[in-house]
Amino acid sequence: MNKHDLDLRGVACPMNFVKTRLFLDKVPAGDVLNVLLDAGEPIESVTSSVGAEGHAIESQIKCPEGHYLLSIRKV
Repeated sequence: MNKHDLDLRGVACPMNFVKTRLFLDKVPAGDVLNVLLDAGEPIESVTSSVGAEGHAIESQIKCPEGHYLLSIRKV
C-alpha cells in the first residue's frame, strides 16, 4: 500500500472531483489518496461522489487553516 497526496485547495467544483477521480484511476487498488480540499461544496461533493463510486473514505479532518484533509482508499 502506498500513500499519495493531492492539493486541490482553490479548485472549483466540479473540477476538484474530476481531478480526484483521474488521480485515483492511476493508482493501484488499496492505495490511499490524501486530498486537501476547501470547506463547503468541495469537501461535500468530492466525499459523496467518491463514496458513490465505491471507494472507502478513511477519514475527513478539518484543518486549523479551514480546509479539509480527506483520505480515500481506492477499491
